[in-house]
Amino acid sequence: MEKEKLAINGGTPVRKEKIYYGRQWIDDSDVKAVTQALVGDLITCGPQVTALEKKLCEVTEAKYAVAVANGTAALHCAMIAAGIGPGDEVITTPMTFAASANCAVYVGAKPVFADIDPETYNIDPDSIEAHITDRTKAVVAVDFTGQAVDHDRISAICKKHGLIFIIDGAHAIGTKYKGVPEGSLADMTCFSFHPVKTVTSGEGGAITTNDPELFKKLHLASQHGITKNPEEFEGECEGPWSYEMQTLGFNYRMTDFQAALLISQLNKLTEFSKRRSEIVARYNEAFADVPEIIVQKEIPESETTRHLYIIQLDLDKLNCTRREFFDAMSAENVQCQVHYIPVYYFPFYKRMGYEKGLCPVAEKVYEGIISIPLYPLLTDADVDDAIHAVKKIVNWYRK
Repeated sequence: MEKEKLAINGGTPVRKEKIYYGRQWIDDSDVKAVTQALVGDLITCGPQVTALEKKLCEVTEAKYAVAVANGTAALHCAMIAAGIGPGDEVITTPMTFAASANCAVYVGAKPVFADIDPETYNIDPDSIEAHITDRTKAVVAVDFTGQAVDHDRISAICKKHGLIFIIDGAHAIGTKYKGVPEGSLADMTCFSFHPVKTVTSGEGGAITTNDPELFKKLHLASQHGITKNPEEFEGECEGPWSYEMQTLGFNYRMTDFQAALLISQLNKLTEFSKRRSEIVARYNEAFADVPEIIVQKEIPESETTRHLYIIQLDLDKLNCTRREFFDAMSAENVQCQVHYIPVYYFPFYKRMGYEKGLCPVAEKVYEGIISIPLYPLLTDADVDDAIHAVKKIVNWYRK
């Protein structure tokens, strides 16, 4: 195959306009929904948030949902509801955004990092079990890129050891495991609705659960610890103005106009999921015959709404570094990202005593991964350009 000169070396880029690894899709129906909420009587603490929580229960098949300000707030509330505190340990993955581990630190607990599966990049159940101690209280398993974790095995481990099973489903709204939606499988599932996710409310998050006691604790944690329901009061209800602060909580409320946007977005979730799956299939087919590119393995149990498409470079077969490949993609006007730097690499965690070598599989995978564009607004031509850029650069650097 004849080599095309790379744009970074003075060649012609594969496309004129830049495309990015992720982007929201806001249409007229979304704008209308937000506008209607903004001209309503209540733009926070109003009916749209209640309607959103009902919608989330329909989508996830969970019994309860609590809408919050963002995915990090969702994880923090989950820690509080689970009763995690100083001296406790929470097992999670290093291949995630920092919030999956930070939430344990917020409540004084210690994050413990289990390694990942080298093919799926999800947390390895065997590594979870190997890291359990008498101080372990919960597992925060991340549906990395949107693919469901091994629910059967992790649930069994949590039941065996009496642990709270929390899913960080920030990537996974719309994903199903054995036909059951994420959000109704674990003790609690936390979602994020940041603009690069499958559906967005700008910023926003939610926690779903089937447990009424956890639901009550989640609600209190997100609402200053305050209830306005006289039936829940510990003291006397003096009148319709009465409310009680029953525990220390936080102001993690979502606004009504954000909720209105998210309801509108959720109405398009099936459409968004379908288009993401079409793009994933095109990428998988294109890279199947490129030995320098390793594609993330998908387990048959997961019907995945993919948030990210990650290629792993087999650097032993290329005469370049990951940084050189990344910069070459940018020069071709295909903007990429890396998900994620292992959490314990950061200075904050180094100062806490975490060192490289804790999770060798995750560290090895990190060295070669790049996220390439994946979002519903991509046209087939855009996808072809991304494929062209990857193959062009692989061909140039191939050993």
